[in-house]
Amino acid sequence: MGTKGREIVGKHADRLIELLNKAFADEWLAYYQYWIGAKVVSGPMKDAVIAELMQHAADELRHADMVSSRIIQLGGTPVTTPKKWFDLANCGYEEPSDPFVRKILEQNIAGEQCAIGVYHAMLKETSGKDPVTSNLATLILQDEVEHEEDLQALQEDLKSMLRDRA
Repeated sequence: MGTKGREIVGKHADRLIELLNKAFADEWLAYYQYWIGAKVVSGPMKDAVIAELMQHAADELRHADMVSSRIIQLGGTPVTTPKKWFDLANCGYEEPSDPFVRKILEQNIAGEQCAIGVYHAMLKETSGKDPVTSNLATLILQDEVEHEEDLQALQEDLKSMLRDRA
């Protein structure tokens, strides 16, 4: 990390690296949850859900890249083994053992709501102290809010479709 960059963050660098590594673990697990969910999902509107899940998976991978870059800028090391992701993650991973569209959407909405909470808390903790991490948290938070909206829209469409068939 550069001298001026460290000066801005000061004594909070270790705490920020810890928070960012937890978010990094979340992003990798979210990526995999979306990716594998897109592979196994079944039921009505499957194609629309697959397209959305694959887009979200790509976004989560991009987030992991952004977060890891910030960890390195702060002089830290991103978590180097997937085994540690489960221990560090804020939001965890929910196996898509029931591949029905409704269940996959519910799982991923819950994941997004957790991610929104994580980045909102990170934003509050870094606001006024670390503009770079604060900006990162804002950018990712915007994506996570959009993901929740996208998934809830699909969920509403599915509910309407199933109601109409009844």
